[in-house]
Amino acid sequence: MQDVSKLFSLLGAMFLLLGLVFNIIPSLPRIPGDLYIDKFGFKVYIPFTSAIVASVILTLMLNFFRK
Repeated sequence: MQDVSKLFSLLGAMFLLLGLVFNIIPSLPRIPGDLYIDKFGFKVYIPFTSAIVASVILTLMLNFFRK
C-alpha cells in the first residue's frame, strides 16, 4: 500500500508542476481538447487531454520498468 501512496504523491506533484509551468509560461502550445476559459478577468485551464496523454505515457513507463 505504501507504493500506491508514493505513486499518487508523485503524480500529484507532477501535475502541480505542470500547472505552474502552464501558468508561468502561457505561450506554451496547448493540446486540442484542453479546456481554457478566460472571462471577466478570471482564467481557468483544465488539461483534460494533457492529463490523458501523461497518464498513458506514465502507465507505459511503469509497466516497462516493472518487468
